[in-house]
Amino acid sequence: MTTTSQPERAQRPARQDLPAATADEIEAMDAWWRANNYLTVGQIYLMANPLLREPLTPEHIKPRLLGHWGTSPGLSFVYTHLSRVIRHTGQQAIFLTGPGHGGPALVAAGYLDGTYSEIYPDVREDEDGIRRLFRQFSAPGGIPSHVSVTTPGSIHEGGELGYVLSHAFGAVMDNPDLLALAVVGDGEAETGPLEGSWKGISFLNPARDGAVLPVLHLNGAKIAGPTVLGRKPPEEVRSLLEGHGYEVFEVEGGDLPGMHERFAETLATAYARITGIQDAARSGGWDGTRPRWPLIVLRSPKGWTGPDVVDDVQVEGTWRAHQVPLSGVRENDDHRRLLEEWMRSYRPDELFDESGAPTELVRSANPSGELRMSASPHANGGLVTRDLDIPDYRQFARDVPAPATQRAESTRAVGEMMRELYRRNPSTFRLFSPDETNSNRVGAVFEVSDRMTAERTVDIDEKLSRDGRVMEVLSEHNCHGWLEGYTLTGRHGLFATYEAFAMVSASMTVQHCKWLQEANRLDWRAKVPSLNILLTSTAWRNDHNGFSHQGPGLIQTVLNARGDVARIYLPPDANCLLSVADHCFRSKNYVNLIVIDKQPQPQWLSIDEATAHCAAGAGIWDWAGTDDGDRDPDVVLACAGDVVTMEIVAAAQILKERLPQLRVRVVNVVDLMTLARPRSHPHGMDPVRFGELFTDHVDVVFAFHGYHGAIHQLVHGRPDADRFHVRGFSEEGTTTTPFDMVVRNQVDRYHLVIDTINNAGRQVRGSSELQRWCEQQLAKHESYIVEHLEDMPEVRDWVMTTVVDD
Repeated sequence: MTTTSQPERAQRPARQDLPAATADEIEAMDAWWRANNYLTVGQIYLMANPLLREPLTPEHIKPRLLGHWGTSPGLSFVYTHLSRVIRHTGQQAIFLTGPGHGGPALVAAGYLDGTYSEIYPDVREDEDGIRRLFRQFSAPGGIPSHVSVTTPGSIHEGGELGYVLSHAFGAVMDNPDLLALAVVGDGEAETGPLEGSWKGISFLNPARDGAVLPVLHLNGAKIAGPTVLGRKPPEEVRSLLEGHGYEVFEVEGGDLPGMHERFAETLATAYARITGIQDAARSGGWDGTRPRWPLIVLRSPKGWTGPDVVDDVQVEGTWRAHQVPLSGVRENDDHRRLLEEWMRSYRPDELFDESGAPTELVRSANPSGELRMSASPHANGGLVTRDLDIPDYRQFARDVPAPATQRAESTRAVGEMMRELYRRNPSTFRLFSPDETNSNRVGAVFEVSDRMTAERTVDIDEKLSRDGRVMEVLSEHNCHGWLEGYTLTGRHGLFATYEAFAMVSASMTVQHCKWLQEANRLDWRAKVPSLNILLTSTAWRNDHNGFSHQGPGLIQTVLNARGDVARIYLPPDANCLLSVADHCFRSKNYVNLIVIDKQPQPQWLSIDEATAHCAAGAGIWDWAGTDDGDRDPDVVLACAGDVVTMEIVAAAQILKERLPQLRVRVVNVVDLMTLARPRSHPHGMDPVRFGELFTDHVDVVFAFHGYHGAIHQLVHGRPDADRFHVRGFSEEGTTTTPFDMVVRNQVDRYHLVIDTINNAGRQVRGSSELQRWCEQQLAKHESYIVEHLEDMPEVRDWVMTTVVDD
């Protein structure tokens, strides 16, 4: 098997067993936990009187009660116990909250750690600071209710359930000293992405990767009813998780201090299992068998320590505790009395001193410095980012002596580039793909690294080993989520998949855009490597798979994201792809979407021409048209996308040969966002440049890779935007020939010629004859493919024949 050389690792402190929790430690953890619960309730309810120095009145209560109580006490319970592990061991750890609606608990954790006040000085460690902490929560001008980008220590908002494990596993890959504790909510455990992500342990190498400790938090209920796993017999839940390969530990109850004692012992045992697995692997004692990593099932009451019964209805331990267990507190005196009793039950006078600062007893439960989970540099990945050692992309260039005289599988070039990225960056770059690395023609990476598996291998396997670092799993959610966790903790990578199935994880793309957008507004958030997505096996060349594999929807999805985080590139050939990839791998805090097909396609530009073209984002291809540049053309033929570029250039060639007196300009767009106005996107062309390409009044026939509405959206506000006549994917497809795909969507060369004739600024002699000829060609095509099961030779074997001027 081919393997990647392993980087040198920093020496970590010598392992030591965790001692049993002492009575003093349990007292401190319980005080910290009570303080966290107090701050959590206060964030949901209060806007004044934060330490209850006077009786609660309606004026102290927020007018809108927003937040989620039910999961929060369980989250803070786990948090303080992991903090104890860190204090004893010096373990670097991050805390990922699957049920991210428990946001107030993690905000409170950062505040009690001291990190929150360091980052947000206005939220001081005193009574006024607590008032600000309460007032800002889930309020206008404040912070969101989830574990969002504003929350110190977070790389996972948890607002859209299902991704906590994929983010956690991505975070620890090539991060040997990191422990990611991932709390999985039992409502979240019902989602498809989460169900598919338990298998992450099948892709961890304990010699070079960190560890994930899942905590399945079963409190039995979601927003309005019971959960599936919460109602299953414990032995069935255990069997399910053991079947995934975990060693399952269980803690159940609501009694105190018993729960502290039992959970501390269980967490110590789980941690010892993790360190034992890693020490064996790193000392040469690993036989290659996939370890049975620990997993904790924590069963605690929903809304633990909150109101038990409200208005004679059971609340604690039921779905009624999920959000705000006491409603109408401003108007309802009994509910307000219950709220005050609830908050005073945590004994705030023991937790906060006269100034309002946490007492020494509470503080003693915290780790120090960067070991605090809310201060971990791994949760602010730009702080630990190492720039990629990127080879000169020109060395992978294809020789292009003249446009469209030869064909190549363009994605092979970026595969060769990534091969060198793997070689030069053995612990900071990975490719993630759903079993499609070879299919998408980027298999050159296998010359340097195998696919990774921790499961058994057999003799017939190829390029598959425990030392591999190419990540293949047939789950777009896992690939996308692993890459997100990988980049948010400071490493670099690319997610490659079939274009149509990028929509499986499109919502993850949207959420990542939102994360980056908010991160850009926080000066304390360091910029992280961009999320790079390569879509190939595209709609236009998935003719053999059929309609199910034909869909360019992710372009539209990313187009709707804000311009400060979203980029879309449609390189027409291998050399343009190399230039684009080089730019994307160097960038930070973007979602870069690159779309290009893997099938043999015409090569248009030399590497120097491609570099200049990509830097400009769009340009006139003088050699393709008949525009002399001295005056406006009669029509502009524009294109964005590889297949449609070929059709535009072929249409221009037909016009050049058959209507030479028609002045045609050909414009190719590689950076889709250049079409937007500068105020709409940073890459948008200024009006002068836009006019140089498209004029201000000449009609434009635009062939586009995706849905035609995207171009209309981008050119909105440009001079006479109605003059853009866009042809794109119009949901016409089937199992057919490559050329028939473009014919069905009327973006083929013959339809484009007809469109040109109909929209040109003037009619020239021979136009009607040419239109009839095009219609005849379309009819010929239809009958030819049915008889011969392939495209006509003049289409199938098309190359540019027009002489190119020196």
